[in-house]
Amino acid sequence: MDITTATIEDLQVALESGEETAVSLTKEYLQAIDASEVNAFLSVYKDALEQAEVVDKRRSEGEEGPLLGVPLALKDNILVADKPVSAGSKILEDYTGTYSATVVEKLCSAGAVLLGRTNMDEFAMGSSTEHSAYGPTKNPHDPSRVPGGSSGGSAAAVAAGLAPAALGSDTGGSVRQPASFCGVVGLKPTYGAVSRSGLIAMGSSLDQIGPLTRSVADAEVLFDAIAGADPLDSTTYPAGTYPKADDAPQTIGVPRALLETDGVAPAVKENFANSLDSLKEAGYEIVDIELPGLAEALAMYYIIMPAEVSSNLARYDGVKYGLRTDDADLFTQYIHTRRDGFGPEVKRRLLLGTYVLSAGYYEAYYRTAVRARRVLSETLADAFDHVDAIATPTTPAPAFKLAELAADPLEMYLQDVFTVGANIGGNPAISVPSGRANLEGAALPLGLQLMAGKGQEATLFTLGKAFEAARDS
Repeated sequence: MDITTATIEDLQVALESGEETAVSLTKEYLQAIDASEVNAFLSVYKDALEQAEVVDKRRSEGEEGPLLGVPLALKDNILVADKPVSAGSKILEDYTGTYSATVVEKLCSAGAVLLGRTNMDEFAMGSSTEHSAYGPTKNPHDPSRVPGGSSGGSAAAVAAGLAPAALGSDTGGSVRQPASFCGVVGLKPTYGAVSRSGLIAMGSSLDQIGPLTRSVADAEVLFDAIAGADPLDSTTYPAGTYPKADDAPQTIGVPRALLETDGVAPAVKENFANSLDSLKEAGYEIVDIELPGLAEALAMYYIIMPAEVSSNLARYDGVKYGLRTDDADLFTQYIHTRRDGFGPEVKRRLLLGTYVLSAGYYEAYYRTAVRARRVLSETLADAFDHVDAIATPTTPAPAFKLAELAADPLEMYLQDVFTVGANIGGNPAISVPSGRANLEGAALPLGLQLMAGKGQEATLFTLGKAFEAARDS
């Protein structure tokens, strides 16, 4: 079996037939990780083969399941008990998880084999995985380019054949954007569909764990395994909160005004037009829609997110856990721990978040952004009364060169222009590979993003599978 292209469904067929075992698959992926030079993994779990042996025994005793024996990777901000986790930061360099995230417990219960932890932008702050304290990850399609971020390690691992699927986290596009850059499928579920217990927080009202896979069907399998209400996360919602759509999706809305945003590459516009043609040929109606406020979602995001970052990262003070500098007094220890432990992008967002929450600017910035967020959420809800999904490109351009945008954080932030709306509104969205752009001799992947109403992941899976079939026909 060619593990570099095998889907979860392919692996399950091989496992059920006896062609492969969990141990043999795990060995193959560990060998691939060891030989890889893309820096997708920060470490592999030493007990991976032991996990596989236990799973093979479970299968021999008659157990079945779609993830039984399937090796998976985890982003480095998802806790696994007694395993290292750093969120890509020096401040947690020697930290070990004291408990497992709910998603990890669910994956282990389903019989998945956990391979290791993948590289990421520090505390999930970035769009390129260049802000990792442990070096950048490279794009498997062109090692001179970024894989996207902040879940770039997970996306690159799947694209490079180092794992058939992986989990990432998405705060403003951090699953979908690297999925697009690396040519894989990335799903951001409805806010509250998947427990955040055990996810190292960045922006608590925006964060959501989601899968990166090689097919939409695999994304559905992984989502079904990790979704559900969790008493350890009060923001999760019980089954039935959002009623299922009565009919199969028929209509797809396109916010044309957003496509006129500065910086959208001609190749992206052309590919998007071709993607819409494929959906038309598959029988879907494409209609233009107006979404007032969607263009301002990026501005809302870069006020709300840093504000939540400044609150969530206050705990890293050199006292409770993680890095602690050796200073004569407590106040100096606070300052030096954060100075030495955090990278420049984290410091930038901490300063911005503290600023917008300060007494003189709270009303002008943070309160205004929260009000605008409520209006945008209502606008999206109204739009989904008229269309089944909203389509946009996933990113404004193909993967950029390593260090190309390092000195221009505002240009880096614009990479999220199409993705942040789903996080601001709490809606599910999926990126599906839609073609390639030829640039400087490299065929760089592009993605189509589909967003649906809250709780309507099934709509995204239906549309995503239909698009895959139309694209490949």
